[in-house]
Amino acid sequence: MRALTLLTSGLMLFIGVAIVVRTIEAGGGPGALGILLGIAFIAAGGGRLWATNALKRHSDEEEEDR
Repeated sequence: MRALTLLTSGLMLFIGVAIVVRTIEAGGGPGALGILLGIAFIAAGGGRLWATNALKRHSDEEEEDR
């Protein structure tokens, strides 16, 4: 399950970067829809990676306390 979460999070990051790059390449400015959506994808993917990592660390700490 964790591997699937890491995979989808990485894909979200990749798609977000691709959207931003494509929008800039097409001449979009800072308020362009592609930039905003790309940043949202990057934030969602990065947030999922951070949360997965934080949960893993927390569960590891609980196992050490036992």
